Amino acid sequence: MKIKTKKEIEILSEGGKLLGQILSNLMQMCSVGISTYTIDQAAYEMIVAARGRPSFKNYKSRASDRPFPGSICSSLNSQIVHGIPNKDVILKNGDIYTIDIGMEWPVHKNKRGLFTDTAVTIIIGHAPKIIHKLLNVTAEALEVGIQAIKPGLSVAHIGKAIERFVKKQGDYGIIRELSGHGVGYAVHEDPWIPNYYDKRLDNIILKPGMVLALEPMITNGGYEIKIGKDCWTIETADQSLCAHFEHTVAVTETGCQVLTRRPEENF
Repeated sequence: MKIKTKKEIEILSEGGKLLGQILSNLMQMCSVGISTYTIDQAAYEMIVAARGRPSFKNYKSRASDRPFPGSICSSLNSQIVHGIPNKDVILKNGDIYTIDIGMEWPVHKNKRGLFTDTAVTIIIGHAPKIIHKLLNVTAEALEVGIQAIKPGLSVAHIGKAIERFVKKQGDYGIIRELSGHGVGYAVHEDPWIPNYYDKRLDNIILKPGMVLALEPMITNGGYEIKIGKDCWTIETADQSLCAHFEHTVAVTETGCQVLTRRPEENF
């Protein structure tokens, strides 16, 4: 796990604040009748205007992969992550819609920036109370994970806290094959940060200067996943609905600093 310097965390904090504002702006755009492509294009324009670069656009984890075409991951209903924005995908009443967005910032001609990552799930129009509860449980699970971060504790402690909280809320599925991760110098860094207890992570100790992306992904059904025909979109295998919330945080001497808070969040 790579430790970031105080100066690097200051840069990540400034970039994260900008990214939180951009995500807030995108959320306000989301309404019945708008395409996910339109939201993606707005994200690209706002990131570039902020002197950043969309960290997901053209991303691929292996050389043989098809590059990801969007500036955001745009996932609807049973889609968990990595949904591709599309002109033909129009938001409709009752949809639950996840925007996952990352930015490299600041980007200069001959110098790379640092990476932050954040996500939110929202309801388009109106939905039953059971759907509101799914989103509320997932959002609160993220806050529980954030509160579990203390120097000297383990990475496993974060997943244990999230899992314990979610299990108390009712019959929800915690996605197991996808997780949070380190971030900062790259889009994805070690360690793997699952949203359940994994004893193998007991020996990875949280230290000041670590930068982590926490991202609970919770369903109202099972936890098994499948990959869509586009080879990017990951969905629930049972077609249950899924919510996904994420923040980038830096471990401090006493706890952690959330770097990607949106202006409307009251914390």
